Amino acid sequence: MKLNLKRPLAFFDLETTGTNLATDRIIEIAVIKLLPEGTEQTKRWVVNPGMPIPLETSLIHGFYDDDVKELPLFSAIGAEVAEFLNDSDLAGYNSNKFDIPMLMEEFLRADIAFDLSGRHFVDVQNIFHQMEQRTLKAAYQFYCHKDIENAHSAEADTRATMEVLFAQVEKYKDTEFIDKKGNRTIPVQNEVAALHEFTNMQRAVDFVGRMVYNEAGEEVFNFGKHKGKRVEDVFDVEPSYYAWIMNGDFSLYTKQKAKEIYQRWNQNKATRPAAQKPAPVQGGEQGVPKKQTFQKPFNKPQQQQQQRNKPQHPQGGSQQKPYRKPEEPAQPVNDDMLQQLANKFKKG
Repeated sequence: MKLNLKRPLAFFDLETTGTNLATDRIIEIAVIKLLPEGTEQTKRWVVNPGMPIPLETSLIHGFYDDDVKELPLFSAIGAEVAEFLNDSDLAGYNSNKFDIPMLMEEFLRADIAFDLSGRHFVDVQNIFHQMEQRTLKAAYQFYCHKDIENAHSAEADTRATMEVLFAQVEKYKDTEFIDKKGNRTIPVQNEVAALHEFTNMQRAVDFVGRMVYNEAGEEVFNFGKHKGKRVEDVFDVEPSYYAWIMNGDFSLYTKQKAKEIYQRWNQNKATRPAAQKPAPVQGGEQGVPKKQTFQKPFNKPQQQQQQRNKPQHPQGGSQQKPYRKPEEPAQPVNDDMLQQLANKFKKG
């Protein structure tokens, strides 16, 4: 088939260090530029992202730090990329939400002019999702070849859902699935435990995915400045983060799971030997330890002058400082202490 083009249409895809537009970087750019007469021009660039490539990302696309350490940065090839795409509309899969914004971030960082105004953008994923809708009605028609009678009544929708599952188990019983790490399985089986495993691939702690389990079965944050960090590690260096969650706009179940983890952490912390307690993390988002302050000692003349200036006790002699009870060891942070802290900074 030949597309009816008035100017070149550049299909492109990126491989990156991750999916965060603000912090992640491009590693590979591949472009197939389809010209109006039907011919193609292809280009590919691989660059050093200028940051470490996370192992979990390398396992997906196959680029490791050693593969790119001698390659140029994007800033060195960005002008060439911009020139190749300059006369083209842009197309990709999920390109409107990821590839185009990510490419523009790199152009802006490198101070390379690339104007998006006047271009057309074709996102193939959006065509797929809109034409093959992911509704219960569409699933019932696709798997069961029937239309739902009394759609949007709870009973009819429930029965349709059940029948769709029966049809899925039958349709995919021998179908191989390849996950993002390249593992091959036959996940849709006539067994509830297997279906649970396949339909809960995110392994959310709280269903909505604010916290998820890592491969070791440990809870990690899945949002915000501590995304990807173990929840207990965050509590070690920033225990007030728990109070922020409990007073924030989170679901009650998310707060319940956070409380369970916090109580377990607090109990373990209280019984952990001092030698095993982690030191504050230097720098970064996990917290910065307080700077130590040292008082410069007085020299002898200063000490003598201060001694002469001290107010005298009415009965003679220097005024004695009141007795102070020795400071007790710091107590483990508890819910009451954090609530007091939250109340102190709560907006009126």
